[in-house]
Amino acid sequence: MTDCRRKSFLAPFFHSNHSCLLLMQIIRFRQPPPSYPIVTPSRKPTSNVTVSAMRFNTMVKELCHRCGKPVYPTDKVGPLKDSTFFHQGCFKCYICGTRLALKTYCNNRNDIGDMEVYCNNHVPTAGPHDPPPLRSNPIQSVGNGINNGRRTDAGLADMKIAHAIKATQVAKPYPKIKHEGAKYVVDYDTQTRLELIHRRDEDKLYEAFDEHREREYNQFERETKEEWEQALADFARKFEKGQVAAKNKDDLIRQLTIKRDKKLETLNVRRRERERKQTAELVDRQAKEMLELFRQARQDRDYEEELDHHVIPSYPTTPPPPVPPSCSKRHIYTDTSVFEAIDQIAISVAQSEVTTFTELIRTLTVGARSDVDKARAIYRWITVKNLNVMVFDNDLDNNTPMGLLRGIKNGTESYHVLFKRLCSYAGLHCVVIKGYSKSAGYQPGFHFDDNRFRNTWNAVFLDGSWRFVQCNWGARHLVNAKEGSKKPVQRDGNLRYEYDDHYFMTDPEEFIYEFYPHEPEWQLLSRPITLLQFQQLPFVRSLFFRYGLSFTDPSLRAVVGADRSGAATISIAMSNEALDSLIFHYNLRFYDGDETDVDGMNLKRFVMQSVVGDSVIFRVHCPSTRPLLLDVFANAVSPDHYLTGQPIKFKSVCKFKIVCENLKVIMVPLPECASGEWGPAKAYRLFGLVPLSHEEAIINCDQYAEIRFRMLKPLAEFVASLHKNRTDDRYLQRCCHTESRGDEVVIRIEFPDEGQYGLDIYTRDANNPNSAGKQLLTHCCKYLINACA
Repeated sequence: MTDCRRKSFLAPFFHSNHSCLLLMQIIRFRQPPPSYPIVTPSRKPTSNVTVSAMRFNTMVKELCHRCGKPVYPTDKVGPLKDSTFFHQGCFKCYICGTRLALKTYCNNRNDIGDMEVYCNNHVPTAGPHDPPPLRSNPIQSVGNGINNGRRTDAGLADMKIAHAIKATQVAKPYPKIKHEGAKYVVDYDTQTRLELIHRRDEDKLYEAFDEHREREYNQFERETKEEWEQALADFARKFEKGQVAAKNKDDLIRQLTIKRDKKLETLNVRRRERERKQTAELVDRQAKEMLELFRQARQDRDYEEELDHHVIPSYPTTPPPPVPPSCSKRHIYTDTSVFEAIDQIAISVAQSEVTTFTELIRTLTVGARSDVDKARAIYRWITVKNLNVMVFDNDLDNNTPMGLLRGIKNGTESYHVLFKRLCSYAGLHCVVIKGYSKSAGYQPGFHFDDNRFRNTWNAVFLDGSWRFVQCNWGARHLVNAKEGSKKPVQRDGNLRYEYDDHYFMTDPEEFIYEFYPHEPEWQLLSRPITLLQFQQLPFVRSLFFRYGLSFTDPSLRAVVGADRSGAATISIAMSNEALDSLIFHYNLRFYDGDETDVDGMNLKRFVMQSVVGDSVIFRVHCPSTRPLLLDVFANAVSPDHYLTGQPIKFKSVCKFKIVCENLKVIMVPLPECASGEWGPAKAYRLFGLVPLSHEEAIINCDQYAEIRFRMLKPLAEFVASLHKNRTDDRYLQRCCHTESRGDEVVIRIEFPDEGQYGLDIYTRDANNPNSAGKQLLTHCCKYLINACA
């Protein structure tokens, strides 16, 4: 390494005023240890410049045994018994890279010439024919054979044996781990030393938090005590004058307690906001210093030489301005299997312990081939770690693996600040964006006029463009349905959470449905929208985009008004993949309450769900002028799974507020059939039944009707059930007759009266030996029939 490179590793230290003053004070005022040569008074006086230069050269003359760079007093370890020195970041196991301390390191007792240090697990041990070590305790093995100031005979014998072993050139049993290589831009030890400085600054910040918190709480206690004493004294005076009764004392104490609790809660909220702000500012400053290391390293390195002359675009040294991405997420990857190796490393590392962020990022990105891979590794580590449910020890040591996450423990650091911090260690430009989100508790039609729905997220520069990342939502996606695929799932009490890939590199056109930044340029849209337009966008969830859904009407709003007939229509377009496997469900309740019934009838009976072409349509017939909330659910299932008759859970994909200002007609509920869509589309998709006579969900006929299907696969035991409002189903059982002739199914119906009927059709798979019996029949489809004389 050239001299200019040796000098460059100190540059980022001097970008922080505090770090600069710290180092300069140490260089100017700290006395050198006795092992350093000291200028005697007998020497001829020299100028101040010469003295300073001599003192500086004296302090940095020792070189680190591991990296060969000068060792400064701020991070020096040594001298050890073999007169070697190490940086604090370099003082780690020669084999596995574990950080060591003076009380825990071990020497190679088999080779006196080996001046490396090891952990207890990897220190070379003697072979079967080698003499035993002097001491069995690994900590004692650090000693130099001196006992109470006298060298023991055993120590001398051990030294002779060690010299003999050295003559045999005993090789080290393990390969040395090299932390520095072409795949890493910044030197490992340089980055570790900067992290140590950052940790010291962070320690001071948390100490200031504790001191301020204690002063604030003591002041609160004093003020509360004075307030209580004054209130009780006033009560005593009034009691003596007969103005209040003794029983009113309990009411006074209750009011004072409530007032105290509210004041304390307000104090805690303000304190948390203040500490989060100061922590975010510190991380932002430290991230800039860390990225400065990468900026200098990228300028010094020739990427074409490092990557075997394969020319690739260089990562920008400064954060580019926010502009729309050059391509969609689907152009980068369409299947998460491309990250299988990266994800497995992240999952494995999340279950292990690391003591530094530098070590964490080096381990996570060991197989990274691009900036996208690096960000993916960090994202998956955070989502797998699930920091919201981690249990922290109250006596947590800052130098322990969990000490790295003390900001999460104390509530001063969020997922987004942590993600930005880790991105800086990987050399990635990342920003924290503040704004609004349609998060928990939000309903379509709500206004963002308070602080309830404020949120933060990240944008990271990957593959030449800024990309959105929402770590918190990616880790805490609530599972409401049974998954067909096996995905990493975590349980938290009675709740179940899974990883959601939608929130990694989300496209701006999809992200804007749930998140609105305060700064319009961070919408990353070619045409930014207003906050009012954001409120009017339909309320959708990530599954909406995962299933490839879209709205047939691009101008559809979150609040849908009913027409003059009291009906409101919502149409959702499906992709080709969704048409084959997606089934929908819905729930309807009043918007301003939890009631789901009106006049004793379930509100679901006022919704008609049907599939027309490649769209699923929900037509809501408002029974009153009270606003309604329509929640649309979906799930992707295979025909084989559906035919088993097992219950299927659905997950919400979108919600709408239905408003009917004027209702001049009386809405009649649909016949009480099985829930789900109307029409034969479901029978064709899941059962292979081709409608031959009626392809629409609504049938208009006279007193008789004949419905015919063709079977594309063997089905057995068709059952038809007829329903009508205010009519007993048992009375209508004799009206339906089913018949199978080869691959054709015929259902004949004779209606006893004119009116509106609902027809449910059930069947089962003939090839499934476990589906014998009518109790395992599965609902196939249903029709709405208008019969007239």
